[in-house]
Amino acid sequence: MEKKKFVFQLDTPYSAVLWPQVTSEDQDTILELLCSLLSPLGQYRSRHIQPSKGKRASKRKRREAGVAEAEPTSPPAPEISTYVDVGLAAITRHLHSMAAGGDKSAPVAASDLEPSAQKTSGLYYTAIFLARAGQSSTLTNHLPQMVAVASETHPSRPPTRLVGLSKACQDRLSECIGIPCASCIGLREDAPNSKALIDFIREHVPVIDVPWLKEAQKTAHLETKIETIQTFVGQRRQGRQSR
Repeated sequence: MEKKKFVFQLDTPYSAVLWPQVTSEDQDTILELLCSLLSPLGQYRSRHIQPSKGKRASKRKRREAGVAEAEPTSPPAPEISTYVDVGLAAITRHLHSMAAGGDKSAPVAASDLEPSAQKTSGLYYTAIFLARAGQSSTLTNHLPQMVAVASETHPSRPPTRLVGLSKACQDRLSECIGIPCASCIGLREDAPNSKALIDFIREHVPVIDVPWLKEAQKTAHLETKIETIQTFVGQRRQGRQSR
């Protein structure tokens, strides 16, 4: 005869938040508009930023030879570079700043797109693009809730849209920007020539909905709900208990 037992479970309001659904057709349109916007960055990198070939060795040889060579100067990066963040860590830090209210006067480190550039941390993200197929869900599960909280902190502005893209989109974006991996891209407010992209995203990408966040804002007491489940002790476990 199988032995019955009861298992108790506590529900939590902090369950996973669903990502906004984007159709494959809309993804293709978003990708084309985004690549058109970011293509000047890839062109700039291919023309003016050379991959490292061992700078320490070159400098050592010049010192030994006693020859002082002037570093070649590059033209300034395209204006769009100051409105784009690349990398999950950098975007997460900026979302944290947005959720905390942000400091419009505090400069943050520039991205890899232009070493000499500086950005203003108070600029708001209008959209974040993430190639979900190439990322572990453990690393990206925080993004929907952080985007929702950051948007709630700035109610006078349109909510930040979170756009999930496919692995193929990541390869195309990396090639467009000119860096090995561009799995996560943040686009800041008032980026030049971004109106068509932002208008399309706001029309076709839904706003993130976090039910527990709305309940928390009501400041009403909610009683703990305990779910009782009746189950049976397995045969192997029964054998251990009879010994």
